[in-house]
Amino acid sequence: MLGLLLGGLLTQLSESFLPASPAKTFLTMSVEASVGPLAVDLVVFAFTIGPLILSLNVLTLVGIAIVAFIVRSWMI
Repeated sequence: MLGLLLGGLLTQLSESFLPASPAKTFLTMSVEASVGPLAVDLVVFAFTIGPLILSLNVLTLVGIAIVAFIVRSWMI
């Protein structure tokens, strides 16, 4: 979860500060998957969740790798 947040932060920073170039396009181009909306109707209450969207790009994967490396270094 933290890796996704860090990757999202890296993506937003690169979109804001990198000049228009092939590198910026490569780093910020996303693949998205979505699920939903999901409706749950219980006897007491009902609610709807969604749609849930997962957006992945290179910087998201870098954020996940950084967090995994930090967690792994703490475990040793």
